[in-house]
Amino acid sequence: MNTALERPHVWEPGTGSPPLLLLHGTGGNEYDLLGLREHLAPDAPVLAPRGTVLENGMPRFFRRVREGVFDEDDLRERADELAAFLTAAEQEYGVFPGSWMAIGFSNGANIASALLLRHPESLVGAVLLAAMVPFQYDDPDGPAVTGKRVLIVNGNQDPMATPAQTQTLSAHLRRHGATVKTLSFDGGHTIDLNQLPDVKKFLENEG
Repeated sequence: MNTALERPHVWEPGTGSPPLLLLHGTGGNEYDLLGLREHLAPDAPVLAPRGTVLENGMPRFFRRVREGVFDEDDLRERADELAAFLTAAEQEYGVFPGSWMAIGFSNGANIASALLLRHPESLVGAVLLAAMVPFQYDDPDGPAVTGKRVLIVNGNQDPMATPAQTQTLSAHLRRHGATVKTLSFDGGHTIDLNQLPDVKKFLENEG
């Protein structure tokens, strides 16, 4: 096996498309979001890696200075590592390069948007659940994400992924060429199961 694939992960083959990249939140693991497959795309292949950073014993995809403040240098490095992991997974599991649709929750959503902004060739798009702005400075010379589809689903009572965060993240992605749709719900920092039918419609429109 390619050494880039040595991080813990789950691979579940399937015949549908696009293949799903499931990215857990802080304290989660590679099994946390597998249940979403049945709700969103039962036939799709699924790849679910575990975050390789530990915060007080809890897995994360990148370090943070404190709650709500990211270590952006580490975030860039971990996004690069995740891109390399996906390339290795494509070769190992026979997935067409760059065909992944990321579905991330919280910390997983933030690494997904960072990956999209740094390595847009890695993904066709992303579903960002309880998502914050990954980089405080929006580099105007960063890679274009033209043609990428993004759905942001944040609770309007979320103390971290606030409506202001949603607005800023949407603007960042649109400036780089992404097509962005947002959904909100009356709740906090969680996955609202009532939103899953709309997420499923978003995925089906991927074609």
